[in-house]
Amino acid sequence: MLTGGRQTRGCRVKGGPKTPTVQLCRTAARLGSHTKPPNARRMLIAMSPSFDPTRRRLLLGAASLSAVPALIGCSTPLPMTQAPRSSALGQRRLLDSAQAHGLEAYRTLTDINVAYDGQWRPLIGRIQPLVVDAGYRGPSEERLLPRLGINAQAYRGPLGRKQVLWQRGDGSRERPGESAVWFNGQPSRDRAVLDASALVAEAYGLFLLGPLWLVDRGLAAELNGTERVNGRACDVVDVWMRPGLGRVGLDRVAVCIDRDDNVTRRVRFTLEATPSTRGAVAETDSLEHQRRFGVLWPTRSYEEVVHPFRLPAHDWHITGLDVNRGHGLAELSGPEFSGAAAAPAAKL
Repeated sequence: MLTGGRQTRGCRVKGGPKTPTVQLCRTAARLGSHTKPPNARRMLIAMSPSFDPTRRRLLLGAASLSAVPALIGCSTPLPMTQAPRSSALGQRRLLDSAQAHGLEAYRTLTDINVAYDGQWRPLIGRIQPLVVDAGYRGPSEERLLPRLGINAQAYRGPLGRKQVLWQRGDGSRERPGESAVWFNGQPSRDRAVLDASALVAEAYGLFLLGPLWLVDRGLAAELNGTERVNGRACDVVDVWMRPGLGRVGLDRVAVCIDRDDNVTRRVRFTLEATPSTRGAVAETDSLEHQRRFGVLWPTRSYEEVVHPFRLPAHDWHITGLDVNRGHGLAELSGPEFSGAAAAPAAKL
């Protein structure tokens, strides 16, 4: 995409071409993939029409509320206005990658138990505080029931414990999916928290399983050129993901498939489920892999926002993994895992 992330053509923001918002979009585009977090911070502040160094903290707080929505008019690499398209070649390449990742073995898995640890990059928590939720989203234990579209997550952070239960719906208004969240054992009824947590839970299924998370869902997929991912030539397959990431009817995912070994090296995706992320695009690179239980797992990953500006977001790695314990939804419901779901994932 990476050219898409640097485009400024098509940037249309009310107020004309000299508004601070358009200047911010163009400045971010010029900085491109070499933007470092401190530079991004200075960029966000300096573009304010009333810049005052003593108001640094206030301006950064305002950016978290307004930066992304204000810039969604800038050219996006994954426009949601484009009608879903599918082709036999796109479907074939997605299946090729799923088979390289262990599709036959994956279809035998009833539950997946994984543990993660990682590090958030500077600034991203100010831009997307609900999604990052840095007070709670530290190391995690996660439990997936792939056949049911369920992902449950148990986080530990400086403010305590966060528990999430998410089950995918069908993308309709009647069945958008069900999410539940507990903080330190207490249920949350905040709709914004529930929606952001649903987005994250569904996204982590995509990050972990890549083409395996997509191939059996009858999604439209079309081959859309090539790009290089960390030096490797990849075919790009555009997938219209219905339902989308979280409680939303549709998202777009670009799956970058290695031409040599069919491994998915990158997924790029829209984030339409919440007002604060709508219009943004991010991508996750799978940097290291191990094959366990017949499936290829991405053991080290890196996420970056690529639209409306580039911003490093998150580095993480798998610390534990096991499968087929035999637990179901009942053991994942509530403020902590129970029964066969309770034990930590086996150390990798």
